[in-house]
Amino acid sequence: MDQDKTHFGFKSVPKSEKADHVAKVFQSVAKQYDLMNDLMSLGTHRLIKRMAVELTRARPGHQIMDLAGGTGDLTELLSKKVGPQGQVILCDINEAMLDAGRDRLYDEGILGNVQFVLGDAESLPFPDQYFDAVTLAFGIRNVTDKARALAEIRRTLKHGGKLIILEFSKLTLPALQPAYKAFSGLWPKVGEWITGDSQPYQYLIESIEMHPDQESFADMMRTAGFSDVSYENLAGGVVAIHQGTNTDTAASPIPRDN
Repeated sequence: MDQDKTHFGFKSVPKSEKADHVAKVFQSVAKQYDLMNDLMSLGTHRLIKRMAVELTRARPGHQIMDLAGGTGDLTELLSKKVGPQGQVILCDINEAMLDAGRDRLYDEGILGNVQFVLGDAESLPFPDQYFDAVTLAFGIRNVTDKARALAEIRRTLKHGGKLIILEFSKLTLPALQPAYKAFSGLWPKVGEWITGDSQPYQYLIESIEMHPDQESFADMMRTAGFSDVSYENLAGGVVAIHQGTNTDTAASPIPRDN
């Protein structure tokens, strides 16, 4: 691929334009995003997100970023972990998704320890060594320059800070492929029925196929400077949870529970 271009699903687009294409996708689906997640995952995304939150080892007083946090599923869980002494920043590049997350969490009475920030993963508006942990659920595949985003995340993490990434990945059980392909093939049709627009869910299918496999993405995390990088496959590789630690000795250590 031309070095000035990247993929948007199966299409090749100028790198400078991908963010705008992705923005239009999420502007289209923001209001029905949670409903579609429940339908497409048969509700399992909620359990997976709880697993991700536990891996952060969040505790009272921690400062945590839910990057590409959208409608705030992880933010809600994390806010209960960090308590009134801590803070969760829901950061998203898409204003429509950020507004949907703010409205949802406000309606649920989650106010005091959550902040909403419009921000780009490739140029985060936060100081160095600011967060105890960062979560990124189902968003890294939409980022134009993943290596740059990973470097930015590491910059904002304290020494010992955890990065937890949830993302669709590659099946490890070939026998599941026919069933998975048939099920995911329904997403654009269901999306059109629920939201009136099938294209965002066609893009979803294509973006999953274009995302690096588990080991390739783990290598990207290592290249960005993360240590103790590992991943766990869920549902036969439909989803993977990646994790890594910032062991930059220039940062102050984070106290951890035993």
